[in-house]
Amino acid sequence: MDFEALKKSSALHPKPAGLALQYGTAGFRARAEQLDHIMFRMGLLAALRSKAVASTIGIVVTASHNPEEDNGVKLVDPLGEMLHPSWEEYATQLANAEEEELQSVITEICQKAAVNQQRDASVFIGRDTRPSSKKLSQSVVDGISVLGGLYHDYGLVTTPQLHYLVCCHNTQGQYGRATLEGYYEKLSKAFTGLIKQVSTACLSEGRLKVDVRRKLFAVRVVRHWHRLPRGVWEHRSTEWDQRSQIPFCASVLHNLPGGLDLKPNERGCSFDGDADRIVYYYKDTSGQFHLIDGDKIATLISIFLKELLAKVTLILALAVVQTAYANGSSTRYLQDTLKVPVHCVKTGVKHLHHKAQEFDVGVYFEANGHGTVLFSKAAETKIRQLAKEEKDAEKREAAKLLENVIDLINQTVGDAVSDMLVIEAILALKGLTVQQWDAIYTDLPNRLLKVQVADRRAVGTADAERRAVSPAGLQQQIDALVQQRRLARAFVRPSGTEDVVRIYAEADTQEAADALAHEVALAVYHLAGGKGAPPQP
Repeated sequence: MDFEALKKSSALHPKPAGLALQYGTAGFRARAEQLDHIMFRMGLLAALRSKAVASTIGIVVTASHNPEEDNGVKLVDPLGEMLHPSWEEYATQLANAEEEELQSVITEICQKAAVNQQRDASVFIGRDTRPSSKKLSQSVVDGISVLGGLYHDYGLVTTPQLHYLVCCHNTQGQYGRATLEGYYEKLSKAFTGLIKQVSTACLSEGRLKVDVRRKLFAVRVVRHWHRLPRGVWEHRSTEWDQRSQIPFCASVLHNLPGGLDLKPNERGCSFDGDADRIVYYYKDTSGQFHLIDGDKIATLISIFLKELLAKVTLILALAVVQTAYANGSSTRYLQDTLKVPVHCVKTGVKHLHHKAQEFDVGVYFEANGHGTVLFSKAAETKIRQLAKEEKDAEKREAAKLLENVIDLINQTVGDAVSDMLVIEAILALKGLTVQQWDAIYTDLPNRLLKVQVADRRAVGTADAERRAVSPAGLQQQIDALVQQRRLARAFVRPSGTEDVVRIYAEADTQEAADALAHEVALAVYHLAGGKGAPPQP
């Protein structure tokens, strides 16, 4: 490694004094003007990771739904997964190293991760439409190049598209063609195959309106909709201004996105900034807004998959993975009515994805709409074999539907485009309206709060963050408060990035949920070192 060249190149991307950032589920995010050194160093890290695993690594320059003045970066591992946890630590270490420490930190990473420095490095790069993204992408290129790495810059892509491209390349095309054209072809072919039994007239009856205010989606996806059957949906494009953008989900939690007009019982959907999350919504005949979140998306998909698996008579383990934030009604419906096992894990997509890999068919969605379906290699092989060789016509057709689901869903990561197509196919095949989907179960009223504390480490959790193990007495107070209300549940968890404790509460009425959340917040404030004035009702 030419450390003299590294030193000269790094000097062109200086680290701001006193700045410390941590690599998390979303990678690094900050104001764009603070990220030049981060991008350069993540280029270095991607090259090192590529050398360590002898595979192509991905880098996406995006801050998703954050304001325009922000930006961010995250790395993609060889099979399209999120970066391995041990390398998240290396990313944080490298990002925060002072200039004079850079050589020693890189040497330490190479030793710990057994990096073969003589091996070639290959990195795929993608970015969103922010004004800062192109320049920051060049900083990534500088980092890759100084270590002698090769790169392919795909320019404007959604985050799931880059995950797809990396996976396709590293599997030598087994997952699909490693081009954007290959991505669109794979999805359109699978979607068309999935809904071939549905008449065009039936499709047109419940047309979907898609919010395309987020420019990356409009640039990269809408232009390819001609590949899909006509009459499925229409998009509503409004003047896009990311500077005035409200964070995803909050902007549609109580009302329609600006510029999107829905007639009673028409359905609409919105993507987040880098198209890895999706939510649906509609207005009923009284004008009331209804949000359909990730819990109901997971439930709809699980119903469909269980029906198909029963038809093909394959004994495959189907399970749903949730976090503690999943609405209790969804968990009860899945377990008690649908008889599908539900597993709870810590908050964070990487935890859900990892757990879902344990099953033949693993469905996971966070309430915020980020999720997908994973099929084990064994399950996929059995399904494809049945679709090709099964003599019983009904079983063969059910297997073909499952095969199309396998091809349509993006198994590398949550993909709003892919998820939307799966949802639309299921609604069409089952003849469900958006109201009927929403009525599968009724969400319990809930409330989210947060309490500022002197040190978030004062709160420790266990049982997938559903139980507080510190400070002493906190969980006992929560238990007592929960027992006073019907269908109640509450938990607390420390923030991963700031001295804040987050509180979730649900109960049979909104009034009860609000009161429970407030009382739990007071318990946190008094027992965990609350700062400022006590929480108010």
